[in-house]
Order: sequence, then C-alpha cells, then structure tokens
Amino acid sequence: MYKAGTFVIYRNEGVCEIKGIIQKEFRDKMMEYYVLNPVHNKNAEVLVPKNNADLVAKMRDVLSKEEIMAIIRQMPDEEVIWIDNEEIRKEKYKEIISEGDRIKLVRLIKTLYLHKEMQKKSGRKLHIADERILKDAEHILYDEVAFVLNISQNEVVPFINEQLFAVSH
Repeated sequence: MYKAGTFVIYRNEGVCEIKGIIQKEFRDKMMEYYVLNPVHNKNAEVLVPKNNADLVAKMRDVLSKEEIMAIIRQMPDEEVIWIDNEEIRKEKYKEIISEGDRIKLVRLIKTLYLHKEMQKKSGRKLHIADERILKDAEHILYDEVAFVLNISQNEVVPFINEQLFAVSH
C-alpha cells in the first residue's frame, strides 16, 4: 500500500508523486485509484486502480542514490543484447521497457546506442522503431537518475560519462 507523498516509477511516465487516493465510479461501481503526478509533467495526472494488481505492480520504488551510482559503475560491463530479427527485437525490447528493470534498461540503451553509432559510421540511421524504443528507455532511466541525483535531465548523460571516465582513469 502506497501513501500520499511517496515517489514511484510508473511505466513510461517516469518518476511520479502519489498525490493521494480517490474514489471514482466506474461501470456503476465505486473504485479506489492512486492519483499519480509525473514530476516532469506537473499538469499530467495518472489514475491507477488500487484493485488492479498488474497495474499496481508497475509502480516501483525509486532507487536510492547508492543504487543509482552502482548501476552507473557497472554500465561498461553490461552485455549488448542486439537481436537481428526485427519483429522479435521489437517485441523483446518493448517487454524490457514494460518491465522497467533498470539493469535491462541499461543493456537496452547501450545496445541501441552502439548500434546507432555503427549505423552512423556506415551512413545509415537507426530504424525508427529502435529509435523510439531508445528514447523510451532513456526517458525512463534518465528521469529516475535526474530525480534521485537532483540534476536536470540534460545533465544525466554528462554526469554518467564523467563517472565512467573517473572510474576508468
């Protein structure tokens, strides 16, 4: 059970504050909903039915600063997870986005970023579906990193690079 004032990660919304719990009628039945406000879009409001275990399970606790720093430190060691078959790749990558596992998101971002660089060198672009998935993964992960470290989203990549460079030298 989550309380008002708690911050969570919710699906593709990124970091959200739980503003409270409300009751609304749905199909002639009163239901309780968590009211979420994405921190980077104060005008948005997301309602999550409390009795829908699948949707509530997509609300995850925000990581601590120590957990974020540990993930950043292990980024260079994460494996690349490229899948040649476009349909399988799209399905698997969407699954990773949906799960929200931060390590899998790091692998996904690393994979697509490296593939994008390879494509660029040969004068091609990243497939549009892969580009969209990369943007979604970056949004989810970088939103949380920015929130936890109290930096802007524009500062996330330079911060990560600085940390990785400091560790490797």
